Amino acid sequence: MAFAISRARMKSSKLWQIVRRMPKGALLHAHFEAMVDVAWLIDQALDTDGMAIIASGPLDRQLALQTATISFRFVGPQSQKSKDSSNCPLWNCTYVPKTPIPALTAATSFPYSNGGRAAFTQWLLTRCTIMPAEAFSHHRGSSNIWAKFRTCFPVITSILFYEPIFRASLRRVFAELLADGIRWVDFRITFVFSYHRAGQTTPETSYDAMLLAFQDELARFCNSASGSSFWGARFIWATRRNLPKRDIITDMQSCIAHKKRFPTVIAGYDFVGEEDSGRSLIDLFPEILWFCDRAVEQGLEIPFFFHAGECLGDGNSTDNNLFDAITLHTRRIGHGFSLYKHPTLIRMVKEQNILVESCPISNEVLRLTSSVMSHPVPALIARGVSVALCNDDPAILGHGENGLTHDYWQALQGWENLGLEGLGSLAENSVRFAAFAPDQSQEAWVKDVGNGIKGKGVRARRMKAWRAEWEEFCQWVVRNFGAVEGDISMAEGSSSSPPDPSDGDGDVAMGGLESHVLKMRKL
Repeated sequence: MAFAISRARMKSSKLWQIVRRMPKGALLHAHFEAMVDVAWLIDQALDTDGMAIIASGPLDRQLALQTATISFRFVGPQSQKSKDSSNCPLWNCTYVPKTPIPALTAATSFPYSNGGRAAFTQWLLTRCTIMPAEAFSHHRGSSNIWAKFRTCFPVITSILFYEPIFRASLRRVFAELLADGIRWVDFRITFVFSYHRAGQTTPETSYDAMLLAFQDELARFCNSASGSSFWGARFIWATRRNLPKRDIITDMQSCIAHKKRFPTVIAGYDFVGEEDSGRSLIDLFPEILWFCDRAVEQGLEIPFFFHAGECLGDGNSTDNNLFDAITLHTRRIGHGFSLYKHPTLIRMVKEQNILVESCPISNEVLRLTSSVMSHPVPALIARGVSVALCNDDPAILGHGENGLTHDYWQALQGWENLGLEGLGSLAENSVRFAAFAPDQSQEAWVKDVGNGIKGKGVRARRMKAWRAEWEEFCQWVVRNFGAVEGDISMAEGSSSSPPDPSDGDGDVAMGGLESHVLKMRKL
């Protein structure tokens, strides 16, 4: 069933209760700019005094509502006259392009669809999210939906990166992830936004203040009673792959400079954006080698976590990004949708201990597959490739809330040979391949990941902690749902741990918990 349809039905099922409770370990592929609920973010903008909306021209007709460039910016205290909603020029031909209008004034004077704040919010949601009708239009192709997808980010980031809203967003995201059973997150973030400190109308010249705010809010949350079980978070620095060479080099220099000042915050490096329309890794090779040389000169370890194979191509330059990502020793592959076509690359991925960050709902909404049932990840799992499920851009793609439960639920319903125990194995993979601090050399990383729970560092400790959570979860499932389809029991102390991928070829075997929970799939 398509996600846009199944989303409304998920929460009414008993299976949702089970998957929601599951310990999910780490979220490895999530773009921070698309993690914050957009409706909530709009409310923050409207309720923040001094926040204004700016448009490229008058929004006096439907075409302008759909196509005009819009953004928000903190402009400071505004006059009472400018707050007069009865005479807001934004919605008529008297508006002067790029003139700041108080956001709340614009919202309350919104003249379309019955008007007012609620209608204004709904209009902005159509500009900042993929609507169900758009998700269904697969016949228009992936480039068409990507064109809409790209336009969502500038509006969102113009609100998100004002310090008071940024801090509130961090607190909200951390709490939502923890409530969903996630203990760690590797955010990807593209540093192309302007960051404004509280009360300041001039943007910062670096991202130091933003990263300090991130460290502060993360520490506060982890040290709080409600967040004490959260392990932490880091950023993977991401550069747009469609930028010209000079801009990419400048962004790489910025990454290295901020990594030196915030070594525990910056976890690695990636290129983002539509692969089919952006520069391929082979084209970016000179810049990548330059980046590696500069990092070595500074004594920094900045590993790669490349997007690759997020495409339908077979042997074209986009598909070939998989070859180059592996050659460049990427530690994980973002999406890897086309990897299943390449048996040699599958073997190399297994030999080099590279994990695939699979985002099934994202791949469906962005039109790589029409349904989770035709997604290629089960073929990778069957061949022993390490996989973790991720949510990619939940706020834009229509999840409705943060976390991994939507993707886990879809996978469990769509891939009949996976089962709950197999899903647990994917969750354990996420802990095994998380980019925990401190940084490790490539050799140390491969060894540590290979040792897994048998190692001695932070990775092994957290894998053991996850295993303990998993055992508790299994007992909870049996206590609360074991009798649904008959007299089901599980002996106390029996092992219900998911299979260890390092002990076999990756096939998910049916175990103790699986035999019980398999009956519950129809719930």
